Amino acid sequence: NSTAYDQAFVYGRNIFDNISRIVDELFATYVKRSGAKQPLLTQYCDGRNVQCPGWLTQWGSKDLGAQGWIPYDILRNFYGSDIVLERAEKVSGSPRSYPGFTLRQGASGEPVRTTQTFLNRIAQNYPLIPKVAIDGKYGSTTANQVKVFQQVFGLPQTGEVDYATWYKISAIYTGVTKIAELRSVHEEEIEYSYFVPHWPYKDAPDLPRIKYPKN
Repeated sequence: NSTAYDQAFVYGRNIFDNISRIVDELFATYVKRSGAKQPLLTQYCDGRNVQCPGWLTQWGSKDLGAQGWIPYDILRNFYGSDIVLERAEKVSGSPRSYPGFTLRQGASGEPVRTTQTFLNRIAQNYPLIPKVAIDGKYGSTTANQVKVFQQVFGLPQTGEVDYATWYKISAIYTGVTKIAELRSVHEEEIEYSYFVPHWPYKDAPDLPRIKYPKN
């Protein structure tokens, strides 16, 4: 996190809701030259204290936005007319890639089944989210499940799984399952002993056994 290379970032700080929504939609989108495979290094400066020919300037882009320019045209103004916007096909760390279309009532198939499976698992940690039958069919119960998830995690409550909702579900699912894995590993590493308390007579039924860590 160095301002020599990018904006300063403070983890956990408050942010504007509209910025949060835009980031959810665009986090895997990048700029590249037409015909190129690799992303373009989109460098920038403030444009007032520092001049940077060929780079985007923060104040310059702000002024163009105030004039009604759309984001893509602002990028072309600074980086040239031969740029295109691409979306990464695979997001590292995500268990499933976005299917390429919004899931809504009437949809069916593996993407719907994945959504139901992930949300049912998330519901174990966030019980406000209802569980549904994992049948691969996007009916009213699945739409309601998605809507409650969106409510819990501050997304627009559409009841549909768009790009932003898909990756939010994936991120939360990854988080809760990793927590479960860590707990499981920790428990496996603990050595246990058994204490059998004194009982009135030998071979008594329901003899209690108490399990406790050695350390």
